[in-house]
Amino acid sequence: MDNKIIIILILIVSSVFFFNCKNEKKAEAVEETTEIKNPLKVINIVTRSMEFQMQDTIASGWNTFKYDNLANETHFFRFVKLPEGITIKNFIEEADPVFEEGMDLINAGKPEEGFAAFGKMPEWFSKAVPSGGSGLIAPKSSAISTLYLEPGLHSVECYVKMPNGKFHSTMGMVKEVYVTVAKSEQKPPIASDTITIKEDGFHYNPDIRTGKHTFMVNIESQKLHENFATTDVHLVKLSENSNMDKLEAWMVWYDPKGFITPVPAGLTFMGGYNDDNEGSVGYFEVDLKLGNYALVAEVPNAKSKGLLKTFEVID
Repeated sequence: MDNKIIIILILIVSSVFFFNCKNEKKAEAVEETTEIKNPLKVINIVTRSMEFQMQDTIASGWNTFKYDNLANETHFFRFVKLPEGITIKNFIEEADPVFEEGMDLINAGKPEEGFAAFGKMPEWFSKAVPSGGSGLIAPKSSAISTLYLEPGLHSVECYVKMPNGKFHSTMGMVKEVYVTVAKSEQKPPIASDTITIKEDGFHYNPDIRTGKHTFMVNIESQKLHENFATTDVHLVKLSENSNMDKLEAWMVWYDPKGFITPVPAGLTFMGGYNDDNEGSVGYFEVDLKLGNYALVAEVPNAKSKGLLKTFEVID
């Protein structure tokens, strides 16, 4: 990407970054309208094709989600707290078409026009607050994630791309979920490992053994990148034919070949923790077998930013 395009991106998304990074998670007076279902148990999310099957109302505070991706494509789920007065209808009618227009222009070989189109985002979009979620998860696989949610109306979304370049969110993978003022009685899990996100990338103990692990993701510092995204973390199982350059390139959604299914050969996504605000903490659980793995963020030039690192799991 040349410098001119980078400048356009920074101008477009700077308001999103400064609002979200300075936002403090505060309880709000939200009217109770629906009974909380299953407040003390794991909340199930199921995808069979291009949808999220899950309850419409959940408690605020700590919640653990089990995401069963039964579809044939790689997916994730991501919570975003919507600004007051904004609903999923606004998201679908006002934001999704802008992303689609911009991506269509980029796919047509017109990147500058595509990024300029993103400037048509509605004013409220800069006030939406990313609130965590799962990392990418391979087809026919499951992910367990624990995150802290503030009261209010949220969207749950996935914006991996179809083979034709269409975002999953425009194909139906966006859902409205109401988070109540009433809090869950859950506490965060006990972590076995910690991944800290700092200015210079991921920090963690690479001495990782086989078995079940609960990773705590500690967002000590947060940064806006050239692709509208703040730093997140995705766990990838590597095979003998894995290519780190292809993984790094695939994690950039605005690349016509990036974030599109199928994923490059030799890469199996196992979850992680989606983007959240500076100072936030989230968790994900995995059962690790012998072999090689990578931690990667959904950002351009991840390796040079310290956001693409590999490690080996041993007995």
